[in-house]
Amino acid sequence: MIKASQIFVKSPRLTLRRFQVSDIPPFYSYRSHPEVAKYQSWDNYQYEDAEVFVKSQLTQEPNQPGSWFQFAIALADTNQLIGDCALHTLLDEPRIVEVGFTISQDFQGKGYATEAVEALFRYIFETLGKHKVIAFSDVRNHKSIALLERLNMRREGHLLQNFMSKGQWVDEYQYAMLRADWKKF
Repeated sequence: MIKASQIFVKSPRLTLRRFQVSDIPPFYSYRSHPEVAKYQSWDNYQYEDAEVFVKSQLTQEPNQPGSWFQFAIALADTNQLIGDCALHTLLDEPRIVEVGFTISQDFQGKGYATEAVEALFRYIFETLGKHKVIAFSDVRNHKSIALLERLNMRREGHLLQNFMSKGQWVDEYQYAMLRADWKKF
């Protein structure tokens, strides 16, 4: 049973919680999947990478300016890890945060990513009281773009050769949502 203090936000089917050591095998499994990693910054993900990452998250806290915090996305009824989402609190302007998300290949196409990111937005705007959320997506990542647009994020820019990924410069779209927009959602 996971402690209530380890849970940050719940949705009908999901819990966004702190990572646990028992999450290392499933975390490694989906992070090392080529389709999951296709538009992500990592390549050739190793089990040791998963161990280091998960263990580093055990002591981190969300909303620390200049840092990233990774939430484990788990099924509410079984606590099974199915993905993760990130919160980056900007150092120079901590009222603005950046988000990211990754869902296991086995759980894609079932609405879990949308539900998880919507829950994360609720936490960001309603619990943390942030002013603005931003997200970046590789322009080739049509699933990610569709998710951001489904959540009514506004495309604010097309950034040319903005990110070095796997040895090549890629274009990114920048998306944003203001707290005032969230209240209307």
